[in-house]
Amino acid sequence: MNFDFSEEQTLLKDSVAKFIQNEYSYEARQKNSQSDAGYSEKNWSTFAELGWLCVPFTEEQGGIGGGPVEMMIMMEEFGKGLVVEPYFSSVVLSGGLLAKAGNESQQAELITGIIDGSKKIAFAYNESQARFDLHNVVTQAEKNAQGYVINGNKSLVLHGASADLLIVSVRTSGESLDNDGITLLLVPVNTEGVSIKATRTLDGQRAAEVQFTNVQVNSDALLGEEGSAASVIDRVANEAMLALCAEAVGSMEKLYKDTVAYTKERKQFGVAISGFQALQHRMVDMFTAHEQCKSLLLRAVLSYSAGDEGAVKNIAALKYQVGISGQAVAHEAVQIHGGMGMTDEMSIGMYLKRINMINTLFGNADYHLQRFTELSL
Repeated sequence: MNFDFSEEQTLLKDSVAKFIQNEYSYEARQKNSQSDAGYSEKNWSTFAELGWLCVPFTEEQGGIGGGPVEMMIMMEEFGKGLVVEPYFSSVVLSGGLLAKAGNESQQAELITGIIDGSKKIAFAYNESQARFDLHNVVTQAEKNAQGYVINGNKSLVLHGASADLLIVSVRTSGESLDNDGITLLLVPVNTEGVSIKATRTLDGQRAAEVQFTNVQVNSDALLGEEGSAASVIDRVANEAMLALCAEAVGSMEKLYKDTVAYTKERKQFGVAISGFQALQHRMVDMFTAHEQCKSLLLRAVLSYSAGDEGAVKNIAALKYQVGISGQAVAHEAVQIHGGMGMTDEMSIGMYLKRINMINTLFGNADYHLQRFTELSL
């Protein structure tokens, strides 16, 4: 099987890698993370100018028709730089929902806004009782003459406080665990009754707790078909997991390479610690864990792109292995660097925190091990 990138894919990879190397130092990342917005508006404008925000959208939608492979390429490089801009939340998640469920008018307005950088959209799907079940929705939307009235709460809405618009999963019929009856609604953040409380996440990024109290939206706020959003959410979740795992693989590569470089400089007893056989074995284990996850990532991305029946099972296996191996690589890097590896002055500890965050998004390793087992029966 040919794993070589096309000329266009290589140019995309080089473009992102060059930006991360030259413009996205760890110090700059930390400064942007600690700003009010939690990221750099200048960088976001640069993403738009370089055409990165249009990658996953079709040519009819104003994009370049990129697929899971192009997303993998970008997210791997973002993982190496610990990128804090809302690419995942606005482009991968929200853009994915709009591309799959939006009507012509919604796509023309909102996808165009995402591509030119003028609109940031967040997907409010998570609820405190749901654990990792995307179909466990109790936030209610009652239909009336004007449209819908929303009541409920959403937690861990990624970059929710900096978004212009929320895509909210609500229940319009059925019980809390039913697949049927889930609907997607577009809710501007300045709508009366929407309360947003911003929080800083473990990895220095931003999320929000969102409360909806008698929030009235018009009927044109409906995204897709009423009561039939579960299948669309599942498809976007699978693509989101591929993107997150690609980001984690990029972080793992950076961790083991930085650790090897550190051991060549750090000396004990007058010699570089890279010569200690025990540490060499541990660094080989880090390299092997990264390569294993990289292979699983390629398998999952290619099977999903081809529409294989086993693609979802491959994604579950990938998410499990990234959860296990990602933390193992990060912990080894911290231990080899010593106590300073966990300080904010070094990036090593932040990679560990980001990998831990990725592990929890859309289901942790234990959840996907069980999911893989069920899919194998």
